[in-house]
Amino acid sequence: MMPKKNHPRRATSLQRAVAALMCGPLLLTGLTYSAHAREMRPAVNEDHLVPLSQQAGMSAQRGFDSPRATHCKRPAQTRQTRWHDPAALQGAEEESDAAVSIAGLSEGSDTLAKPAAPKLESRKERARASARIKRSAEELVAPMVEAERPPVTSSPAAAPIAELADKATAVAPADVGVDSHLVAPPQRPVVTAGMVNDNADFSEYLAFRDRTQVRHEERDIRERYLLEVKNSLGKPVPDAEVEVRSAQGETFWVRTDSAGKAWLHPNAFKTANTELFEVIAHQGKAMGRSYLQRGQKSAVEIQIQKAQTYHRASLDLVFMVDATGSMGDEIAKLKASIQAIANEAAQLPSQPDLCFGLVAYRDRGDAFLLRTHDFTNDLSGFQKVLNLLQAGGGGDTPEAMSEALHETVHQLSWRGNGTTRMVVLLADAPPQLGQDRPRYDEAMVAAAGKGIKIFSVGASGLDPQGEYIQRQLAQFTGGRFVFLTYDRAEDPGSGPGRETVHDVKNYSVSTLDQLIGRLIREELAAFPTISADDA
Repeated sequence: MMPKKNHPRRATSLQRAVAALMCGPLLLTGLTYSAHAREMRPAVNEDHLVPLSQQAGMSAQRGFDSPRATHCKRPAQTRQTRWHDPAALQGAEEESDAAVSIAGLSEGSDTLAKPAAPKLESRKERARASARIKRSAEELVAPMVEAERPPVTSSPAAAPIAELADKATAVAPADVGVDSHLVAPPQRPVVTAGMVNDNADFSEYLAFRDRTQVRHEERDIRERYLLEVKNSLGKPVPDAEVEVRSAQGETFWVRTDSAGKAWLHPNAFKTANTELFEVIAHQGKAMGRSYLQRGQKSAVEIQIQKAQTYHRASLDLVFMVDATGSMGDEIAKLKASIQAIANEAAQLPSQPDLCFGLVAYRDRGDAFLLRTHDFTNDLSGFQKVLNLLQAGGGGDTPEAMSEALHETVHQLSWRGNGTTRMVVLLADAPPQLGQDRPRYDEAMVAAAGKGIKIFSVGASGLDPQGEYIQRQLAQFTGGRFVFLTYDRAEDPGSGPGRETVHDVKNYSVSTLDQLIGRLIREELAAFPTISADDA
C-alpha cells in the first residue's frame, strides 16, 4: 500500500484574518527594512505564548507532524508492506532464508511471526545439526573475511588501513533461531569508508552539482542561511522548532540540531519574490523572534530567553537499507557492526538514551516493498530483527528508496523533547522517480523540519545519479555523505583501502563502524557529561 500523502487544509476565514494581521507589518516594511528593523520588532510576552505546534490545525497545515513520541520501550516487531498489484507480484519469489520466510507472516497481519525452533529428536541429531550449522557458518564467513583482508604491504599509505583491520576483531551475534553456543562466532568483516561534509565545503558541492547532469528532484539550494538559536546565556538551544514566514504568507520549518543550528534554503520553497522573513523559534512554551533580510547576512541568531536545558542526550538512530540482491555483502557488514556502533554510542560521556529503528526496502514486484521496525531500546531484539534481513529481489537499478524515505520520515515514532535524530541510509542504487512514486525531495524537506539528519552511505556500484541524490539528501538535512572505499576503486572485491570511484575530494578513511561512531559523537558533543550515578 502506497504511503498516504498529507495535504494542507484550507484556512478558515478567521485564520486568514489572523494571518493578514500578522503579516501586515511585514507587507508595509518589507521593502524598507534596514538597520532600524530591531525597533519594529513586536514585544514578546513569553509567559503567554503558545507554540504553533500546539495550536489547532497547525500540524495539518504543515503536511507533517512534529516529533512527539516520549519513549521507545516497545518489543522488537517487524511490519511488512507489499506492493498490492497481483499482476506484478505473479512469480515474485518468497524469502527462503533459514531463519524466516514471508510465509511466516500470519494471514491478514503485518507483523512478522517468530520462526519456530527446529525439532531435534535426539542428542545425536542435535550434535549433527550443530556440526552442519558450524560448517555452514565457516563456509559463509571465511571467503568474505579473506576477500576483505587488507593486503600485506609495507607502504606508508596502506599501513593505517592494516591497523584499522587489526582493530576490527569483534564478533557478530549468532542468527536468530539458533542457540549461540551452537555456532562458532565469525570474525567481523572489515569495511572501510570515507566521508565528505558538503555544507562545510559548499562551493565544491555546488561545482559537483553543476558538473553532474543526472535525473533528480530539483530543489534550489544555492542561496542559504545559517539559523542559530541560543538562550539568554548565549548557549545553543537544541531541537528548537524554527518557523520561517514570508510577507506573502508562505511558511516553512526547520529544526535545530544539538548545536542549536539549522540550514535554511529559501529558494527550495516558493519565495522568489520575498525579501524579508520573520523567523520564530519555539521550544516548549518559550519562543524567540528575529528577522532575515535576504542578501545582508549569512547567519541569523534567534534568542529564546527561557529555553529548557536538556541534561541527558537522547538519540533516535534509524538504519534505512536497500535490501535488493546486490546488497548482500553490505547487509552482512551492517549486521556485524551494529553491536560495535551501539557500544561506542553507549560509552559516550553524555550516556545517551538510545533508540534503534530499521526500514529495509526493495522494489515493486519483489517479495516485499518495505520492511519496517519501529524504534526500540532493546538492542538484542533489534539485532535479531536485523539478522533476519537478507538481500534478494531487485533486478533493475533504481529501487524503492522514495517509498522507504517517506516511511522513515513520516511513519516512525520519532521522539521529541531534545532528541537527536539520525538516519544512516545504506544503498547502491538511486530511487525510482515518477509521478506514481512519492517525491523523495518532499520527504527530505519534511526531514529538515523534523530535525532528522540523513547520513547517506554509498555502497559499491553506486552510479552518479545515486551519488547525486544521496549527497542531496545529506546536504539539505545537515548530514554527511559517506562512501565505501577499497584497495582498488573499481574492484570492491579488492578489500579495504582508500580508493573510491565517487566525485569527492579531501576525505579521510576509517572503518565504517568507527566512522558512524564518530558521527554520533559529533552530533551529541554539545550535551553535558553524565556520571554513572546520574545515568
